[in-house]
Amino acid sequence: MVSTENGTKLVGTARHAIAYHLDGKSFGPIESVSSELRTPLGVFVTLFDMARSRGLRGCIGNPFPKMSLLNETVRCAVDAAAMDPRFGPVQRDEFLQSIIVEVTVLSPLEHILLKSPLDLPLNIKVGRDGLFVDGFGTRGLLLPQVAVDEGFDEEEFLNECCLKAGLMPDAWVTGSVKVARFQGQIFSENEPGGKVFERKLRGLGRQG
Repeated sequence: MVSTENGTKLVGTARHAIAYHLDGKSFGPIESVSSELRTPLGVFVTLFDMARSRGLRGCIGNPFPKMSLLNETVRCAVDAAAMDPRFGPVQRDEFLQSIIVEVTVLSPLEHILLKSPLDLPLNIKVGRDGLFVDGFGTRGLLLPQVAVDEGFDEEEFLNECCLKAGLMPDAWVTGSVKVARFQGQIFSENEPGGKVFERKLRGLGRQG
């Protein structure tokens, strides 16, 4: 979906946007970019803390973008550093010394339509797919790398995505929850402010 050059630009822009925010400045909309970065695509910005064994430090995104990919990345980056309710705001020294920035570009959601919800685990693949669930007035999303990093199989991945939405883990079995899959292209720093590489996932599920 995105070239390595533009993936590197996304990560660099995310880092600059956070740095501007931490300095009390606004990182305005960017207009002069390639058509690839002007396309509205879903994106998540994830922050990892190297001082805590690469523990999660923030993650905010939007699978339903209205802005360009680059400007959506700017917004999500600042929100990941300042607005993730699970964490306190990232501090400037912390950001410069120990925070790794990762940007995941999402493919469009593909709803999985089956006669029996029990067949859902057979229609997703750990290491390839991310999940989005929608039901009972709530939604939840997990990026593809979550299943790989946590060692989930496909059924566990579905359970965890339902939990993320605030549902019972087996809610996907009821048939009352819509499930969609998507793919993610992941660009990450190798160290805070360091070289950007495209992260390839390895499947760990029963099909991977």
